Amino acid sequence: MSLYIHVPWCVRKCPYCDFNSHAVRGDIPEAAYLAALLEDLEHDLSFVRDRPIESVFIGGGTPSLMTSDFYQRLFEGLRQRLSFAPGAEVTLEANPGTLEEGRYQGFRQAGINRLSIGVQSFHQEHLKTLGRIHNADAAHRAIETAKAAGFSNFNVDLMHGLPEQTPEQALEDLKQALDHRPSHLSWYQLTIEPNTEFFSRPPDLPDDDRLWEIYRQGAEYLRAHNFDDYEVSAWSLPHRESRHNLNYWEFGDYLTIGAGGHGKVSLADGRILRYWKTRQPEAYLNRIGSRTAGSEEIEPKERPLEFMMNVLRLKHGVEEKLFTKRTGLPLSPVEVQLEQLRKQNLLVSHRIQTTEQGQRYLNSLLETFL
Repeated sequence: MSLYIHVPWCVRKCPYCDFNSHAVRGDIPEAAYLAALLEDLEHDLSFVRDRPIESVFIGGGTPSLMTSDFYQRLFEGLRQRLSFAPGAEVTLEANPGTLEEGRYQGFRQAGINRLSIGVQSFHQEHLKTLGRIHNADAAHRAIETAKAAGFSNFNVDLMHGLPEQTPEQALEDLKQALDHRPSHLSWYQLTIEPNTEFFSRPPDLPDDDRLWEIYRQGAEYLRAHNFDDYEVSAWSLPHRESRHNLNYWEFGDYLTIGAGGHGKVSLADGRILRYWKTRQPEAYLNRIGSRTAGSEEIEPKERPLEFMMNVLRLKHGVEEKLFTKRTGLPLSPVEVQLEQLRKQNLLVSHRIQTTEQGQRYLNSLLETFL
C-alpha cells in the first residue's frame, strides 16, 4: 500500500499545469494544514487493514515550499498512525526556484529519502515559455545541493516537444540532466490540457516529424547510457524504478490525504473504491472530520479494463497471477482476449505484457477489454 499527500500551493501557476495547484498569497498556513492532514488520515485508517506503507509521494503544487519542520512534524504524526515497511520509498517533489540549501538536510532528517526535481528544461527560453520561476543555473545548483545533502536517489523531470524546441535542444537537455547522474528521469511530451493557459492560448508546438525525431534521438541516447523506459515516459537505471509509481501502474492500493488528492483502496468486503478529497485549499482547511468529497466503486465488470489500462503501460508487464490479486477476479473472464492478442503478436506468452508491436497499438489493444 502507498500514500499520496497533496500540497496544493505554488509560487505561480504554470501555463501548462492542470494539477490542483494554487498560487500562494501571503504565508502558507502550515500548522493548520498539518492538523487537517492528520485529521483527514484518521478518518481513512480503516482502509489500511494492517498493511504497511511501502511508499509515500508528496506532490503538488510545490511541496518544497513547506519548511523542513512541517515535514518533521508530519512524519511524526504519520508514524504514530501507520506502519512503514523497512526501506519505504519516500519522495518529495521539489522545484529549483523554491529550494534553499539548508532545507535539504531537514527534508532528509524528516524521513524523505528521494527527490523528484522539476527542472523541465535547461534552456532559458523554454523555461520562460513554460512560466518556470527558476533559470538553468538554479536547476543545476538545486541538483548538486541535493546530492551534497545525501540524496543519491533522485528523479529529474524533463519535458520535450516544447514550443520551437529543436531535436538538438531536447537532446542537450538530456545530456545536461545525465551529467548530474540521476537514478531516474521522467521525460514526457508537453500536451495541452483543458483549463490551462496554454489551452486558451495554444503555443506553436513541433510537428509530428520533429516530435518523432526528438523522441528517437532522446530514447537512443538514454538507452546507450543504461536507462530503461520501464513505463511510457519513465526512465530509470537498473533497480531504480519509482516504487510508488509502479504501485499505481500495477493497480495497487493507495491512500490519499491533502486538498484534491485521489486514492484507490480495496475493502475487506471485496469492493474496490476510488475516492477524492475536497479540492479547494480553504474548503479543505475549514472542513471538520473527513475531507473526502466523493467516491465511486470500481464494479467487477470494469476492473479488467482498469487493470489492463495500467499494467500494459509497463514495458515489462506483470505476472498473470497479479490480475486476481489486484482485481479479486479469476483470470478466466479475460483468457479468451489474452489468447487472441497473443495470436496477433500483441502480447507475449505467459505474462500480461505487450510485444513491441503491441506497445505501438496499445489503444487499439485495450479496446479488446471493453
